[in-house]
Amino acid sequence: MIDLQPLQSIKLDTATNIIAVGGGVRLGNLAQGAWDQGKRALSHGTCPGVGIGGHFTHGGYGHTSRNWGLALDHIVGADVVLADGSLVHASSTENTEIFWAIRGAADSFGIVTTFYLRTEAAPTAVTYFSFQWKDALYANKKLFTNSFLHIQDFATNATVIDNRISFGIYLDGTVYNLGGTFFGTVEEFNSKIAPELVRTLPTPAVTITKSYNWIDYLILMSDKTDIREPLTGYDEHDTFYAKSITVPESDKLSAPALNAFYDAVDSTNASYFVIINLYGGPKSAINTKTIKDAAYNDRDSLWVFQNYGNGADSIPFINKLNSVITKAQPSTNFGAYLNYVDPGYTAAEAHKLYYGSELYTKLAALKTKYDPKSVYWNPQAIGA
Repeated sequence: MIDLQPLQSIKLDTATNIIAVGGGVRLGNLAQGAWDQGKRALSHGTCPGVGIGGHFTHGGYGHTSRNWGLALDHIVGADVVLADGSLVHASSTENTEIFWAIRGAADSFGIVTTFYLRTEAAPTAVTYFSFQWKDALYANKKLFTNSFLHIQDFATNATVIDNRISFGIYLDGTVYNLGGTFFGTVEEFNSKIAPELVRTLPTPAVTITKSYNWIDYLILMSDKTDIREPLTGYDEHDTFYAKSITVPESDKLSAPALNAFYDAVDSTNASYFVIINLYGGPKSAINTKTIKDAAYNDRDSLWVFQNYGNGADSIPFINKLNSVITKAQPSTNFGAYLNYVDPGYTAAEAHKLYYGSELYTKLAALKTKYDPKSVYWNPQAIGA
């Protein structure tokens, strides 16, 4: 293991709005630094303690990603230590093969000591929304499935939404929360979007639509009172088992798959929760790029699931959640999300689900060229 904790620099170039960030920086400190130095912002996840390295180089989803792209899409340059010990700068004009490979598979190609990231002007205000049901949407299978199918239709309806909206579904067998972010006013959301979103659904037990400035929005999403994290001695951790599923937009989720999912969650006593995030839909910035742009395969998903269990007794159930969906749609080419690492996969399974055959073939050739001795190795690395 290589400790990047000392690499904590955050420096915004106000002439270019490119921010240079040390490889040991955590997301909360990055977001605060970009805000403090120029009221700038980037796409990234909501957990402030997550490190920039793995998050930015293997995807990096947040509620701004449909509008701005994934965290990975903000990388415009990187200082990278290669397997031979050399330090190179990689960008669209320098060491272009490495620049392509680290945006999706950096763990197999190098150590990024400094990231150079494009930033966006932080919005003066965004609308946070949340519709919560307590038990209501679990009342019966038909209601559960039809409600999700309605939300899915909404998520692909270009007459109602564009890339300014992002949302996810959180469910744990008791709470069902449909919430996210709209890059517009509360008034526009309430008048044009919310009515269609909740049409046909039971009346929510809780409805929240509220405007936040950028930094207060990030604090809200972090479930903390401050997104800044200690520069040394960070020790927050959780023990869990998680699996992911990426659902192609071309197929969507079928009623049989949703029925099977309902049957699985309705019959369990395991401690779990599921987060289903919208990646695709009209004008999604995530899906406007391809593997030609970066070594990242997940550019055609509508939904990405994170199935999350606590305790050893939840492992069989979490495995079952994945299998009931995939078995119910056998013709669908489901994948998995790189940043939800699943230790249960063999190397071959991981390569297929995370990268797909076309992308993996290209990465394997570059691995032979830049790291023939597999200095950068893990059980699911390119070449493993």
